[in-house]
Amino acid sequence: MRSIVNWVGGRFLPAALTAAGVTLLGAGLLTYGMPTQATAPSPPALVSAAPAASPSLLPFPTLPPLPTPGASSGTAASPSTARVVTRVVVPALSIDLPVVHPPSDPNAFPYCNVAEYLPTLSRPGFAGTTYIFAHAREGMFLPLLLQSRIDNGSAMLGMLVQVYTSDDQLFLYEITRVLRHQSQLYSEPQQELVLQTSEGPRQGVPGYTGLVLIVVAEPLSSGPADHAAAHPTPQPVVCQ
Repeated sequence: MRSIVNWVGGRFLPAALTAAGVTLLGAGLLTYGMPTQATAPSPPALVSAAPAASPSLLPFPTLPPLPTPGASSGTAASPSTARVVTRVVVPALSIDLPVVHPPSDPNAFPYCNVAEYLPTLSRPGFAGTTYIFAHAREGMFLPLLLQSRIDNGSAMLGMLVQVYTSDDQLFLYEITRVLRHQSQLYSEPQQELVLQTSEGPRQGVPGYTGLVLIVVAEPLSSGPADHAAAHPTPQPVVCQ
């Protein structure tokens, strides 16, 4: 595994991008540009890829409120199996967001000012897709959307993504694919990371498109993280 210091120091420099937002995910997206009144979106499908499956695109049906991770059995989960994503950083795009569990209230889904993870897919360090999504608004995932519009996002290929977890670990990923105009959830059986945001409103339906941007990243290395760095204080708000 390449060291974190050599990778960051040798290949990436943070580059700030200006922004003003859209939304994301599934049915009923929020409008982009300056925040306006939001429609009530529904959560995406939470479908794990079959162990032997090739890369797949899965539909987005409406689901009941999302479950709380690790809430079923009576036995305590180990630190690794209880691991959840707490922070996502894309240094080259000046993205740095706390990551939280999605709200169970569909009227609040998804939050602003934070990113969210899909709890029924995988998590860093385990086989399967770790899925993180956020609005394409200022201070959130808007830089991903803006970059995707330039040469289909080719400048993002090779960028570093840092993912922190609740058990004080830092996982490094390299962006390898940029998939525009997607209408289905992307999932693979091997370990990978997906960052998702929406692509804007559809004509005649304010705040809704059904199309999303998917950025796929492959794992590079992992190691211990400073506790404070892995536990930023999230301040989620219901989008307006």
